[in-house]
Amino acid sequence: MRINAQILPSEMSIKRLKNLKMSIFLTAASGLLEGALAVPNQLYAQAVAKILPRSFQVEVTNPLSVARTEILVVIPASTIKADVPEFNPRAYVVQDGKTELASQYNQHDTDKPGIVVVLPKLAAKEKKMLTVRYATSGTAERFYPKRTQAELSHKVGGEFVNREYQAGEFKNVEYLRVPKEHKDHSWFIRYEGPGWESDLVGYRLYLDQRNATDVFGKTTHEMILQHVGLDGFDSYHHLQPWGMDVMKVGKSIGVGSIGSIINGVTERVEITDSVDCRITENGPVYSSFVTRYYGWKIGSRKHDVQSRISIHAGSRLTQTRLSITNQIDHIATGIVKDKAAPLIINKGDNSKWAYLATYGKQSLNTPPDELGLAVVFNPATVIEYTEDALSHLVKLKPTEAGEVTYYFLAAWVYEKEGIKTEAEFIQYLDHVALELANPVTVTLKTKK
Repeated sequence: MRINAQILPSEMSIKRLKNLKMSIFLTAASGLLEGALAVPNQLYAQAVAKILPRSFQVEVTNPLSVARTEILVVIPASTIKADVPEFNPRAYVVQDGKTELASQYNQHDTDKPGIVVVLPKLAAKEKKMLTVRYATSGTAERFYPKRTQAELSHKVGGEFVNREYQAGEFKNVEYLRVPKEHKDHSWFIRYEGPGWESDLVGYRLYLDQRNATDVFGKTTHEMILQHVGLDGFDSYHHLQPWGMDVMKVGKSIGVGSIGSIINGVTERVEITDSVDCRITENGPVYSSFVTRYYGWKIGSRKHDVQSRISIHAGSRLTQTRLSITNQIDHIATGIVKDKAAPLIINKGDNSKWAYLATYGKQSLNTPPDELGLAVVFNPATVIEYTEDALSHLVKLKPTEAGEVTYYFLAAWVYEKEGIKTEAEFIQYLDHVALELANPVTVTLKTKK
C-alpha cells in the first residue's frame, strides 16, 4: 500500500480527512491492481469495478486494410470534459477487455492534452472498444514501465568564464532560458541540449546557435538518457553498453532540423534574440518539449518560432510541429548527406505521405555500420525537393496561420530486434507513410 500523505489528522478539517481517506483507499487499491496478474481475471475485474465504479468507452478504428502496431491513441481533454464532466484524471485506468493498458493524462502538452494510450496492435480494419474506468474523486496512482523520456539538464553552482561554464554539477530542470553566454561546447548543458527517447531510439537537440538534431542509437529498450554525458561529454561518441551517438551533424541540417534557404544557402535557427525550452510531458508512453525561438533572423525579417517535439512508446518517429510568425514562405528540413548512403525519395500521394531517406554505412561507429535516416511529410505541403553541399532538403509550405508539421526518424542496425537491411527500412518507411495518411479514428461512447 502506498500512502503519500504525511499530515496528522489533528491538523486538518473533517472534510480534508475524508478526502485523505479516499485517497489512501484508492492508492492502496491501486497496489491490488498492480498485482492483478497474480489473481484470477474475475477477481481483478471485480476489484477494478469496485475501486473505479464509473466508466465510458472509446472506439478505436483502423481504416487500413493492413495491421498496425504501437498505435498512439489520444482521447482529447476537451471531448472528455464535454461528454464526461465528472471524469477525474487522478483516478482512472484504460482497459482492453480485462487487460489494463499503460496510459497517462497529459496536463501540459498543448497538442495532445487528455488521455494518451499506446495500443499494442490493431488488425486490418479492426474496431476495438476500450473501457476507461474512473472514480469521481480521490487518487489512484498507476505505475507503468517507462517507455519514453524527455529531459533537460544543465550545470548549477558554477559560472561562465568567457564562453565556458566552469565547476558546478548537472541538475535536471523543466525549463531553461538559454543564457547569452552559452554557445556550442560551453560545457553548460548535458549532451548539449534537451534529449528525448522511446524504447527504440533517442535524439538530442543542440540548444545553442546550431539548433540541429542528432541521434542516439540504442542497443536496449531501457531508458538511457539519464546516463549520457555525465563524464566529460565525450564518451557517447564511442560505443557504450547502451549504444552511442550515431550521426555526424556538422554544419548540415542533421535530421529533421529547422531551416530556411536564403540565396541558395540553408540557414538553421542560428541568429535569434533569445531562446527558451520547456519539458511539457515526461511520461511512460508519451514525452514532449517546447522550444521557443524569439527573433529568428532570416534575410531582412525576423520570426518567432515555437517548436513542439514529441515521441511515443514503441515508435522511432519524432513529430515536429512549428508555429511561425510574420509570414515565412517556407521551412526547409532534411537529412545530412553521406556518400555511403544514397538518397531515397518517395513523393507520396493522396493515400500515403512522402519521405526523404538515406540508408547505408553512415554511422559514427568504427568502422561505420548501417543507419537509416528519414524525414516524412504531407506531400500537399511540398514546395520543392532540393539540396545543398551538405544536406538533402525539402521545402515545406506553412499554412496561412504559420503552421508546419512533419516527422523524422532514425533506425540503427544494432537496435534490439531492429531493422537490419535497406529493404526492411524501405518497407518500414512505406508502412509509416501509409499510417500517417490514414490515422486511426477515436470516438468516445457514453450511455445516453
